[in-house]
Amino acid sequence: MSDGRSPWRDPRLVVAKRDVLSLSREKTIVLALLIQLFVAGFSSFLVVGLTSLYDPGSVATQDVEMAVTGDARTELLEAAEEQQGASAVAYENPDRARQAFQDRRVDAVLVGQYVSAPDGGGRTVDVIATVPEGSIRSTLVVVEVRRVLNALERQERVERAASLDRSPAPLPQTVGASPYFGFTYTVLIPLLLFLPPFISGSVAVDTVTEEIERGTLELLRVAPVSLLDIVDGKALGMVVLAPVQAVLWVLLLSTNGITVANLGTLIVFVTAVALLVVTFGVVLGLATKRRRPAQLLYSVVTLVVFGAAVLLPEHPATTVAKLAVDSATFATYGHVLATVAVAVGAYAAARRYVATVDVEGL
Repeated sequence: MSDGRSPWRDPRLVVAKRDVLSLSREKTIVLALLIQLFVAGFSSFLVVGLTSLYDPGSVATQDVEMAVTGDARTELLEAAEEQQGASAVAYENPDRARQAFQDRRVDAVLVGQYVSAPDGGGRTVDVIATVPEGSIRSTLVVVEVRRVLNALERQERVERAASLDRSPAPLPQTVGASPYFGFTYTVLIPLLLFLPPFISGSVAVDTVTEEIERGTLELLRVAPVSLLDIVDGKALGMVVLAPVQAVLWVLLLSTNGITVANLGTLIVFVTAVALLVVTFGVVLGLATKRRRPAQLLYSVVTLVVFGAAVLLPEHPATTVAKLAVDSATFATYGHVLATVAVAVGAYAAARRYVATVDVEGL
């Protein structure tokens, strides 16, 4: 028989609403949400700067002028001509090239010399590069120097292929993929989608341990509300919060021109991850009964487990990236279904554990 109460007065919903509303008083959580909001809302601008750290070669360096000298300066000039961001000036005297570098008339010095091969089978090109140090500009100069040396290696391989007794290994084809695309879908989107579940798990640890430390857990039971209802409510509030944040971040990304495919599947995956970490957080809070050790243990275990996920057939970050770019495989969808099954099983086991907890001993 029904007691005539509205379903909205279900104690689990009341507890969930109470915990979600209390987040506004948690400065650390609010700051974390604001940071995520800023990253998602201004992703089109931030991705440029973040990609420069992820891949310095993706940043336009204007024009890096190099002084090339030595016996192999002709080959170095040809290699530099292939690079859009590099220009080279030939110097017959290496000392004059180094002096130009000291006077900051050039950004780098490349000294190329022919040396005999160790096996006596001809000669090779030995290049000594001198670049500035101690600034961001130095990193960009190194990137351009590396590109020139890679071009030199390619052209030497091609020119000497006919004189080899055996065919060399084929050169990898150059790929014109944008580093911004790779950074956005392999780093930025997984970061924005995984942070909400981990924050939810951390909040779940806090809410449970604070109720125990402050003695308010006993007051909630006077309502009367069972411990299982309290745990269900706290878990519900934290689990729902994660996919809501994920949807908001994806919408903000879309306003910045970043399209995310398979949104429904991604939300299911994020919800399953949130359920898994929130379940762990709740059980950890009940088991330790103290906030600091529970938070420390939660942080260490989640980091270790997430790092150990590389042993899985597909890392969770890879699953998110494949779904976001609409290149998911059967293994990707299988990973999502397996995560859902593990999360549901873990929560069912957690509820059985909560039913055995002695409330009087908390």
